[in-house]
Amino acid sequence: MKLLRILIILLCLCPLFTAFSAQVDSLNVPSKIMNKAYKAAIVLPSSYTKSKISFPVLYLLHGGGGHFSDWLKLTPDKSLVQNLSDQYQVIVVMPEGETFGWYLDSPFDPASQFESYIIKEVIPTIDRTYRTVNSSKGRVITGLSMGGHGAMYLSTKHPDIFSAAGSMSGALDMNFTKFRVNESFAKSLQDRFTKLLGTADTSKNIFVNNSVVNMTEIIKKNGLPIIIDCGVDDFLVDVNRELHRRLVYNNTPHEYTERPGAHTWEYWQNSLPSHFLFFQKVFKSNGVAVQ
Repeated sequence: MKLLRILIILLCLCPLFTAFSAQVDSLNVPSKIMNKAYKAAIVLPSSYTKSKISFPVLYLLHGGGGHFSDWLKLTPDKSLVQNLSDQYQVIVVMPEGETFGWYLDSPFDPASQFESYIIKEVIPTIDRTYRTVNSSKGRVITGLSMGGHGAMYLSTKHPDIFSAAGSMSGALDMNFTKFRVNESFAKSLQDRFTKLLGTADTSKNIFVNNSVVNMTEIIKKNGLPIIIDCGVDDFLVDVNRELHRRLVYNNTPHEYTERPGAHTWEYWQNSLPSHFLFFQKVFKSNGVAVQ
């Protein structure tokens, strides 16, 4: 009987616990550009429903081979993003970038136009649907692997949209011959790039001009705060080191860190909190942080 009473009390308390946790939404974001609809996951801090204020937004991109829900499903701690959203009072948006969309507009595949989709369709939809700080001061972007390149790529090309950017284990050079991968993986990348770009010849302008590692002068001119990190055992560590070297060479301020770890969800789970902290400082500097 005593055990039954305890269970009843716990069941009654459950709504109280859930009431103070971040809310996860799933939103359909149709694309006129690609003539199809994609989902996005949105995490709202628990204070969102209790106030009428506007919140800053962190766009969090998934990697190659992944989808929009990866950050909610694949981290060892399944509450990671929700807890960070609550801790820093930030809306987190996780849009779809498809399994090999690279967050750019493919000149070869009209069904892969993810730069235009994110910039022209996802962001305006989010700003219409939620109480966001609808300006670059309240909008930052980061991601892992392909998403790390995507975050740096989109922020570099659209500095009027974002106020800071980051990359975790980013594929920051599209020249896949520089990745530390075996022959089978390299062949897979070659096939996928051919489908996306119409060629796997990394000397072509489509590779050179769209690689973040070759955009350092634009990054310097834009002047956005940047945070980059990579695991020392990651197969992409060489391209991360090269971007860091070039940014140091041209005197571009940025935060660069190497940590123990490889291309794993354990690494990204440890990395993401440092990105939130970095962006919170940016939001405070911009006067849009929610206290």
